[in-house]
Amino acid sequence: LLEGIVLVAINPYEQLPIYEQDVIYAYSGQNMGDMDPHIFAVAEEAYKQMARDEKNQSIIVSGESGAGKTVSAKYAMRFFATVGGSASETNIEAKVLASSPIMEAIGNAKTTRNDNSSRFGKYIQIGFDKRYHIIGANMRTYLLEKSRVVFQAEDERNYHIFYQLCASASLPEFKDLGLSKYFYLPA
Repeated sequence: LLEGIVLVAINPYEQLPIYEQDVIYAYSGQNMGDMDPHIFAVAEEAYKQMARDEKNQSIIVSGESGAGKTVSAKYAMRFFATVGGSASETNIEAKVLASSPIMEAIGNAKTTRNDNSSRFGKYIQIGFDKRYHIIGANMRTYLLEKSRVVFQAEDERNYHIFYQLCASASLPEFKDLGLSKYFYLPA
């Protein structure tokens, strides 16, 4: 039997003080329902159940393009880094997302709703030791939207990487790649 908590979050498209360090500490150790609904409440519940039941936990972040899925995942990771060891020492959020610019270039495109829309799913696995301190993380991608390579709707763009490569085609280090042959993309 699967059961869980559902949180509906709205992307405000700006930084709000509801994600600061003091808010993490306010939700840490609290029971679900004792505080207002928040991504930190969901993260705390998963963390508590992992520690209590010694079972893996999952948080699924889903939504439409531009809904704030990546930002919500970052806030959950920030929560785990803070309660699962020193955030300044662990810095798991920065380490896990260090590959993000490369991933975004390869897997993000312009849609009618979002100029930098992720066209793939991300699975982030965070490892904890026996004291429930973060010891590492792994990020995998899946479901890359292959149709975008050959077709884009009006006012949309292909993956950023194609435009970046074509714009760099004249650089000496890219000369042997034959990028100038791809005339269907603006250089």
